[in-house]
Amino acid sequence: MSTPAKQENEAPGWELTDNKLYKTFEFKDFNEAFGFMSRVALAAEKMDHHPTWTNTWNKVEIWLQTHSANNTVTEKDYKLAQKIDKLK
Repeated sequence: MSTPAKQENEAPGWELTDNKLYKTFEFKDFNEAFGFMSRVALAAEKMDHHPTWTNTWNKVEIWLQTHSANNTVTEKDYKLAQKIDKLK
């Protein structure tokens, strides 16, 4: 089980709202957005920690929370958020 996150500033640009980390990413077009989602999917799979997300044309919205920790935000979410930011 993951431990609760200690600091909200571990993932700058992400909002902590409704027990989830949230961020919107915008791209030039659908192709770039889909490529980003593919990179995120590979990173998430390696961590065995999967986001909730949506994609509409050039916009990707991502919500992170740890289901095994009663749907709260944990260090695991912050680590994935940091990885996601590096993939943009």
